[in-house]
Amino acid sequence: MRNEEKAQVPPDPHKPDKLQEMIHPCGCCRSCRKIESNNHPDIIFVKPSGAFIRIDQIRTLFHTLSMKPYEAELRVVVISDAQTMHPSAANALLKMLEEPPDRTILILTAQHTSDLLPTIASRCQHIRFNPISRINLTAMMVEKQGLDPDDAAIFANMANGSFAKALSMTRPKTRESWINRRNWLLTELGSLSSRPVGLHLAFAEQLSKNREVLSDSLEVIKSFLRDLVIFKYYPEKIINKDLTDMIQYDSEKMPVASLLSKIKDVQTAQKNIQANANLRLTLEILVMRLASGYT
Repeated sequence: MRNEEKAQVPPDPHKPDKLQEMIHPCGCCRSCRKIESNNHPDIIFVKPSGAFIRIDQIRTLFHTLSMKPYEAELRVVVISDAQTMHPSAANALLKMLEEPPDRTILILTAQHTSDLLPTIASRCQHIRFNPISRINLTAMMVEKQGLDPDDAAIFANMANGSFAKALSMTRPKTRESWINRRNWLLTELGSLSSRPVGLHLAFAEQLSKNREVLSDSLEVIKSFLRDLVIFKYYPEKIINKDLTDMIQYDSEKMPVASLLSKIKDVQTAQKNIQANANLRLTLEILVMRLASGYT
């Protein structure tokens, strides 16, 4: 019988389909347990070192991928926050994408496709994920972490739609430090107008020294400014409910146009930082703009 005339053999119901195994993992086997505990040798994560993913990290990845997978048939590499790649790292990764290693799946995550080099974005299949809504993320924090709904809403807002980030913030060792940092940021923000320029620059310097939490710090500032706007119309919908008195006081003093302008200033600074603009200068400009009209 010719090959094209061979009868199709029906799948054996006793042999699990490989695709179904990948889509619906059992969660119980040795491989699943290793993946869940972040100990699988063929699941590789590359994350920013400080503010950037550096070329040394990509070179180390090159070396690892030159070898065969240890256990699995395929190896998976997840490059988180790929928009933070240093230009030299991005160019090095581009060579890997042009000649991808065998038996390897590369996954790049980024907030926006436009944040990546066009040559990198053009070589990837794009899958879009929306951030988890604040309402759903709040509910998840209440259910899984046992947080008070008001506290959960605060962390859901600071996590900016990321469940993993919300979990890291709500761990017992980090929960209090994040609340303290939020309070420090908002205290500094509220006192900007009464301070001399030298202290504005000092605040910008302090922000620049904490690069690992800078993105989250700017989100905290932006969410507070948002609350000042929202309070004027729907005070029950503010995020930082534990700061209602402060929000009411500041909201009554500032016009909507000024607040919207300041939110736009924060967004501009975030985009410039992602584009590898001078960090210190970007933050100094931002602080000066936030100080103006903050009365």
